[in-house]
Amino acid sequence: MNGLIALVGAGEYLPVMDDVDRHLLDSVRVNGRAPRVVCLPTAAGQEGPESVGRWSRMGEEHFRALGAEVNALPIIGRESADDPQYEPILESADLIYFSGGDPTYLFATMNGSRAWEAAQKAWSRGAVYAGCSAGAMILAKRLPNFRRMGLGTIEGFGKVPAEYVMPHFDNAGPFRFLVDLLRRGMKDGERMLGIDENTALVGRLGDEWKVMGKSKVHLLTRKEAQIFAAGENVPLPH
Repeated sequence: MNGLIALVGAGEYLPVMDDVDRHLLDSVRVNGRAPRVVCLPTAAGQEGPESVGRWSRMGEEHFRALGAEVNALPIIGRESADDPQYEPILESADLIYFSGGDPTYLFATMNGSRAWEAAQKAWSRGAVYAGCSAGAMILAKRLPNFRRMGLGTIEGFGKVPAEYVMPHFDNAGPFRFLVDLLRRGMKDGERMLGIDENTALVGRLGDEWKVMGKSKVHLLTRKEAQIFAAGENVPLPH
């Protein structure tokens, strides 16, 4: 059975997300051992070693403090995403966490890679997929093409029943026009998920999706918008 999915608006590896991450760790069956967490700084792969190292250290420190065994893998480009040495680590993970950065770069790096296939094998046997910001966006059916300043879209992995996942939704600022533009282009029956910072939408395909964290999740169609607070379920199709 597929594991939980956590779509995080912002706040990865920070104390504000401790309760959410404890919930994710508690959802996996580990038979008395420490849960195995893999942190992937891939979305920051173009930002240089200092940024990649910072995200890796934050992930390791955060999940070790929660009692997990943690590996931060230096998968930062297509060559490392296709490196076979990382496959068994990903396949045996109980929680795989993609931190934030550039969503188009993250998708291009992971799409069709050995690392992505290994992560899918883990998820299909019950591991958790957690993605913050860019890591959440790539699970939608489509994502804005930020290489073209958000004009036009590219195909996403389509793992969640939403046309778009938009993080940092309560702090979108100059990207608010992009949200409006994407909404106007949606067809009847299509939906966008807006996820506030320090907030997660946690669920499983074919089951309930619940808001967790400090703020809200927004479910938008072309004409309507619904807002859900922490503890409430978001009605997504099965």
